[in-house]
Amino acid sequence: MSTTADERAGRRHRVVVFVRDGLLPIEFGIVHRLFGEARSRDGEPLYEVLTCALAPGPVRTDTDVTLSVEHGPALLGTADTVVVPASDQDYDPPADGGLPRHLADAFAHIRPGTRVASICTGSFVLAAAGLLENRRATTHWKSADAFRRLYPDVHLDPGVLYTHDGPVLTAAGVASGIDLCLYMIRVDHGASVANEVARGTVVPPHRSGGQAQFVTTPVPEADGASTSGARARALARLDQPLSLRELAAGESMSVRTFTRRFRAETGMSPTQWILEQRIIRARELLENTDLPVDDVAGAAGFGTATSLRQHLARTVGVSPSAYRATFR
Repeated sequence: MSTTADERAGRRHRVVVFVRDGLLPIEFGIVHRLFGEARSRDGEPLYEVLTCALAPGPVRTDTDVTLSVEHGPALLGTADTVVVPASDQDYDPPADGGLPRHLADAFAHIRPGTRVASICTGSFVLAAAGLLENRRATTHWKSADAFRRLYPDVHLDPGVLYTHDGPVLTAAGVASGIDLCLYMIRVDHGASVANEVARGTVVPPHRSGGQAQFVTTPVPEADGASTSGARARALARLDQPLSLRELAAGESMSVRTFTRRFRAETGMSPTQWILEQRIIRARELLENTDLPVDDVAGAAGFGTATSLRQHLARTVGVSPSAYRATFR
């Protein structure tokens, strides 16, 4: 079962979820829910989400629920995006790190150039298939050591929520599958569509920081202080200069304590976080308003159009005008 480019052009972007025995149902549900909620401005679905397995029929999950899957692996040959959720099988991968024959036969259906993504330890399957060789990837932090031993040619980064290297993406754990799906929707259709999906699902459209913030829960300080108030004030004043000293003083902390607490809570420095929020704000304004680029730069806190162009090119890879032309 395969489709030509002309046939694919006449339908919605097809996301195929490849499930295996031992599936975590939440990861399966994440993909269907988020991509299934993405709509155009006219309310039309932007994706078609289908599921396949090694063979049509029942697929065991790691709960008392069994899935009944209609499609076999040939469906992978029709996909524009393939998503591989985790399985309890990943906790005991082959000692040589190789791809079992039945999985190799299934992956052979995937067309060259297809976007392929994994959630949690689904990255073991992508690595075994050779899709991550010499690429940046992540996996759940508890499995990082085993992953490194099996796949030393993969540039593993266990400190991030997800990675994107060429046509291959990986998410660190269960909930970061949400981050990854929203990211792919954002790449495909812009921040406004992704934000609307996030609002409908009642999740943040973008989580700051990386996986490292969840490895060990920071021990609360005796005063129970947090930097959440500073973050809220910063978001309300992104168009204004934001000094680290001022933000720290607002929380009655020294700059050193504030920076340490901020990193523990978000996984990044205050400066990195503010820059990320300004990029998000600029993208939303480019998509949803007709403001000149100079005004977008000012409203997002970049000061000048030149500064906005530099930061947008570095993070998104395009100029403000090109981004607006694509997603407006």
